[in-house]
Amino acid sequence: MSLTFPTVVPRYGSRPTTRLKPPEHQHIVSDETHLFLSPGWISAARELRAEYEDKIPEPPIAVLINVVVTDMPHSDGRLDGHVDSSDGQLIIDEGHLDEPELTVTIDYDTARTIFVKRDPAELMQAFFGGKILVEGDASRLLMLQAEAPTEHAVEVYERLAAFTAPDPE
Repeated sequence: MSLTFPTVVPRYGSRPTTRLKPPEHQHIVSDETHLFLSPGWISAARELRAEYEDKIPEPPIAVLINVVVTDMPHSDGRLDGHVDSSDGQLIIDEGHLDEPELTVTIDYDTARTIFVKRDPAELMQAFFGGKILVEGDASRLLMLQAEAPTEHAVEVYERLAAFTAPDPE
């Protein structure tokens, strides 16, 4: 299935109809969506990472970060993960590292908003509002975010959002 975006097109006067128009960069995505950070979502994110492995530049610094996501609605309430850029690639995966440089704790809703919506203003508001707790040298985390995302990185973000299902009410 191709990823398409609806466009409203006037038809026969003022009555609008909707047709599907392909985006500028058309990508193949799965028909299946997954709840954010569910096992299916993590598996799809791993496949996407492998697809873009040679297209994403090296991170600006090498850093080891443990991540704790709390208040998970579809698991035991907590997910432990990590970010590792020590080998020249940005690897985000499950489980904790033995010797991290810092640990980030964030609740599920905030992580989903930041990761899927990619809104820098919401990121800053969450950080300064105490929704993102950092133990260790926070400047290392900021340096990791210092460069603007490349075109391929933006594609990855868009595709992650495309297979992220809305959370059940």
